[in-house]
Amino acid sequence: MACVAEQTIPVTLGERSYNIVLHPGLLGTVGDRLAAFTTSPKIGVVTDKHVAGHYLQETLRSLCRAGYDPTPIILPPGERTKTLGTIAKILDVLARQKFERQSLLLALGGGVIGDITGFAAAIYQRGIPFVQVPTTLVAQVDSSVGGKTGVDHRLGKNLIGAFYQPRAVLIDTLTLRTLPRREWIAGLAEVIKYGIIADEKFFAFLEQEMPALLKLKEEPVIHAIKRSCEIKAQVVVEDERESDRRRILNYGHTIGHALESLSGYRGLIHGEAVGIGLVQEADLASHMGLCGRDIVERISSLVQRAGLSEQVSEASFRSLWGAMQHDKKVIGGRVIGVWPVQIGKVLIRPIARQVCAAWFQDKHGRRGRPSSSRQPGKHSVRPKARARR
Repeated sequence: MACVAEQTIPVTLGERSYNIVLHPGLLGTVGDRLAAFTTSPKIGVVTDKHVAGHYLQETLRSLCRAGYDPTPIILPPGERTKTLGTIAKILDVLARQKFERQSLLLALGGGVIGDITGFAAAIYQRGIPFVQVPTTLVAQVDSSVGGKTGVDHRLGKNLIGAFYQPRAVLIDTLTLRTLPRREWIAGLAEVIKYGIIADEKFFAFLEQEMPALLKLKEEPVIHAIKRSCEIKAQVVVEDERESDRRRILNYGHTIGHALESLSGYRGLIHGEAVGIGLVQEADLASHMGLCGRDIVERISSLVQRAGLSEQVSEASFRSLWGAMQHDKKVIGGRVIGVWPVQIGKVLIRPIARQVCAAWFQDKHGRRGRPSSSRQPGKHSVRPKARARR
């Protein structure tokens, strides 16, 4: 992979513009790439214990060679780390180490680390620069790009945060080699999402190349990451703060985030929940007459071929709808959904409780009927088991 040319994808946002740089082996040159973003020697490297075991020392060596004074901040892995308590711990380190406004934070890890680091950077001394170095597929194609930062609340995912753009996104595809199989497959849900919302040709590419992607073949992997980043960058440029167009990126996430919340961020990881959301929201769109069954079947087939589950089990409608009500995309009490009308085109539209309940009843039978003996939020939510490929 060393001979692959470096790819640069611009995110054009005026004074907040930056580049996404994609290159195998990039991690060893991180230190040399930071001069344009800070004049301070202090660099805070935020990561988690799993990523630190693979890539922290290489990153620290690169920073030291470039003349920086790095401070590692190692956090527990997983979604349950995304709390205000974790942010307070990061801010304590920055204050004790006398970080200044020109000091820089570097997010080395997956989406959780990127979200936490960006939020801490946004609020420390009213804003210091940060750079994303995503090491998971989900982070490389989605969460590291676009400036959404934040933490979870017990009632919902990403309810506390800020829009704060990084100074750069530096992607080393070699880090995917140490990604657990489950995380790799989960990340494919976000990749599939881009084809559904914006590019039928890319969706067809994924249909053709899914076996190669599951084997982490070099060329299809790099193309999938690059095209995903291009689509995300284009949408962010058109609507930085999610007032309209950017909402299409939430496809699969209305139900997906609800499932994550109901599982207490334990049973499902993000991409797995999104994979279920891609299929279930397409099925709901078909129920509303927005797309044909052929669209649902095509999405379902690709999700299954990626090794992801497509089904919700053991959730009542009341618990699911209640979790959807706590989503940050709710406006005026209305759940705003993203619905496919064809592959490559989606529609943003609110959904009424009665419509969603009728779909759930039709889809899930007796589990769709609310029961007075059940309490919202206390149901287990598990995907049906599916063999990994």
